[in-house]
Amino acid sequence: MSQLKKLASQTALYGLSNVGAKLINYLLNPLLSYALVDAAGKAANGNMALLYASITFLNIVFTYGMETAYFRFSAHKEISKQTLFQTSFTSLFLSTLVLSVCLIFFNAPLAQLIGVDKAVFINYAIAIVAVDTIAAIPFAKLRQQEQPLKYAFIKIGGILTTLVLTAWFVLYSPGFCKAHPTSSYAQWIGPLSTTELLLLANLLGSLFTFLFLWKEWSSVRFKIDWTLWKQILSYSLPFLIIGLGGMVNEVIDRIMLGKLVSSDLLISKTTTAIYNFNYKLAIFITLFIQAFKMAAEPFFFNQSKEKEAPLLYAKVMHWFVITLCIAFLFTALFLEVWKFYIGPTYRSGIGVVPILLAANVCLGIYYNLAVWYKVSDNLKYGVIITLVGATITLVLNYIFIPTYGMFACAWTTFICYAVMMVLSFIIGQKHYPIPYAVKKISSYLLLTAVLFFVQVFVAHQLDSLFLKIISGLVAFALFFVYLIKQEQLHWRQLPFLKR
Repeated sequence: MSQLKKLASQTALYGLSNVGAKLINYLLNPLLSYALVDAAGKAANGNMALLYASITFLNIVFTYGMETAYFRFSAHKEISKQTLFQTSFTSLFLSTLVLSVCLIFFNAPLAQLIGVDKAVFINYAIAIVAVDTIAAIPFAKLRQQEQPLKYAFIKIGGILTTLVLTAWFVLYSPGFCKAHPTSSYAQWIGPLSTTELLLLANLLGSLFTFLFLWKEWSSVRFKIDWTLWKQILSYSLPFLIIGLGGMVNEVIDRIMLGKLVSSDLLISKTTTAIYNFNYKLAIFITLFIQAFKMAAEPFFFNQSKEKEAPLLYAKVMHWFVITLCIAFLFTALFLEVWKFYIGPTYRSGIGVVPILLAANVCLGIYYNLAVWYKVSDNLKYGVIITLVGATITLVLNYIFIPTYGMFACAWTTFICYAVMMVLSFIIGQKHYPIPYAVKKISSYLLLTAVLFFVQVFVAHQLDSLFLKIISGLVAFALFFVYLIKQEQLHWRQLPFLKR
């Protein structure tokens, strides 16, 4: 159990710092959904949804698996840490410069392809991606040197900067510019659209983050060890394909929704904005999955040579699924409360939330299952599974979005991740058997689904919000009763309870 304690500790030190940053970022959700309720506000949020979906794709292309490769090669004692850092940082810096110039040159056709209103939005997006990419290796260095407090401070500081600037630009600036139309500030900010202001706040936040990494990158020399670079690249490129396929599954639905749901541009952007805000209500699962990914990747590699590694991976999966079930119920059972997290204008899409929560449960299990092809050097299967998922996403969204809108996106996401989860389990057990407690894990998942559907039926019969909350608490308590009964012989083995 000491290794489970170690993983829990790594999740707390590194993963939760990233979760904290993302959690602060999610505070923008109620701010924007309540503040921007007119047609222009909805269009701005629709633009932002499309742009952030595109930024996610660009992040994968710009980093091309280099961060994962940095962790992999930093474990090699014969490789100089300084040489590795300089080679990785220089490679990303130069490639970022080239890619940025090329994409800005084609900003107009890119804007038309994505479906946003102005080409200048693309310039902002590329600038954000460029700064974040150059910061990737310095952040990896902090994790490799085990400096979680500094990592968390910089991450959260950047997001707080973005949050404050967004509130300033959206809530304060319009009134100030109207009262002082001849001021230099009004002359600068006044002509900018809402979308440009949101992107500007994000860009300034990214620049703040990069500047606070000064100590990590200021002494770097732009130098590449070409032999090492080739080794790094040969390892990282498969992750580029896996990452791109994963991003197709994660964000292409918003782009396709904006393109296919209606021929009316305003309706398309409004629908995309509504879907995007409700998508974020899966926060408790998505943030936990992100935290786990950050901690688990180096952990799994470090344990891969141990004789008991498969048994350890099975234990990790067991407690991971229990945590996912709790996160699902915590959100899905109390949607009548969580819906106030977004403005009334955007609540028409609340029905997609349980579907997206279930999809993220499947995704979290898939990420855990994916350990087998990473540690056994079977990356080709990871590529194949990811491409199968991407194909499902593209085909089903294309067929059903025109008829079912955002619900087609939600169900397609669930089907995609469920298929990837099943494929990874079946193929993985043939190539790298892991003794998962399938029956017990399945019982937790089944109970979670039953409790949710029963509570939905009961809550539908109730008019009082208080009684709906009580019914949710009863269902939540029943899950814990079952959990304690099932784990009563092993509960002391929990990393945070073991004495």
